[in-house]
Amino acid sequence: MLRNKISSKFTPRISPTSGANKKEILKSTPVTINKAPPLPPLPAKSKKEINDISKYFQLMKPLVKNNTQGSKDNSRKSYAQASKPSANTSEVLKIKETFPSLNAKKIDQVNSIVNGQNKSTSCIKMTTKSPSRKQVIIPMSGDNVSFFMKNSSLHVANINRLLRNAKTDILVDYICSDNTGITIVTNKVSQQSDMTIIGHYVKNSDDINALQVEDSHLPKSKSYLKIIGIPFYPHTNSQEKLNSTNIESILKQNHIFNNISLVSKPRVIKVSPKSDMAIIWIDIWDIQSGHNAKMLINRCFNIGNYIVTIRGANMNPGIPQCKNCWKWGHATFSCRIRGTKYIKCNGPHKSEHHREFGWCCKVNDKINPPRLETKKGKPCPHLFKCSNCKGDHQADSNQCPFWRHQFNRE
Repeated sequence: MLRNKISSKFTPRISPTSGANKKEILKSTPVTINKAPPLPPLPAKSKKEINDISKYFQLMKPLVKNNTQGSKDNSRKSYAQASKPSANTSEVLKIKETFPSLNAKKIDQVNSIVNGQNKSTSCIKMTTKSPSRKQVIIPMSGDNVSFFMKNSSLHVANINRLLRNAKTDILVDYICSDNTGITIVTNKVSQQSDMTIIGHYVKNSDDINALQVEDSHLPKSKSYLKIIGIPFYPHTNSQEKLNSTNIESILKQNHIFNNISLVSKPRVIKVSPKSDMAIIWIDIWDIQSGHNAKMLINRCFNIGNYIVTIRGANMNPGIPQCKNCWKWGHATFSCRIRGTKYIKCNGPHKSEHHREFGWCCKVNDKINPPRLETKKGKPCPHLFKCSNCKGDHQADSNQCPFWRHQFNRE
């Protein structure tokens, strides 16, 4: 009963027709959703038509790409660059008619050469990358380094206490050393006030000679420059050559070098063996962005009666030698060898433990002539073993052929 009532509500009622004006009323038929019949297949194109269409799209592809990228790059270009006309379709078609065997990439290259858009500018890399600036370098003598590193953990705690009292965010993580001084590694880049606190503590430490401790500084980069336009014999009617001492005094007196510090002495080299002109090579301390070098490039000044110009030079930092394994080609912090090696015998021990662990200082009666034991407190009198060429010399000696090869010296 319930089902009949529900069905009667949803079924449409048809009123009965009577009389002469009878009209046929079509009954409503339920609509069903069926898939439309597939369209007839398109006629196949010949190979010639396909090749023509593909060539057309390949030809128009670089043009469309240039047009779409033009609107995006307009904000980055200057007015002079944006006002230059883009690639013309007629020019591209002329190139295609002249050289029908070229593809779209080659046509684009030819078009850029014709319009003068393929002028490449040479980039000079004149500034080296320095280590992380999250460290403070304090140069000092070897005796001061050995005394200071005996209680390195205590020094870390004392420096951190002084920095906390000064209400700074800098904290010392650890201290490492080398032959030239100590390096204090921090969690952030130190400011001048932080370096003053650290340097004052190091100089006032026990058993430290303050006269042999230099001022603290952050790691720096090097920039390589050259000075051109000066004769090798600057004085008229004189055969006196231009030397680095004169150049160094002239640079100190010039105002454009007021805030510039030289890494080493200037080097004076002739342009060629038969030339009377010279090039002066100077290395300056800089930051990684090369700010100091950019301030000096293309500047002119006087050396005597001559006007010289400063230019940038390609950097030549040389090949690093690891102070851990004493091999060429990588720095000490990137060495993968666990432990250290002694520079003289290439043994896996430090220099202060050579007397106990060195093979050349122990007794050996089986060889001819027998090897005697080195007396305590005396240096090793035996031949050295280079870690690079296995020769009888020190690893960093200029007698090593690897040393001559790395620096192109004969």
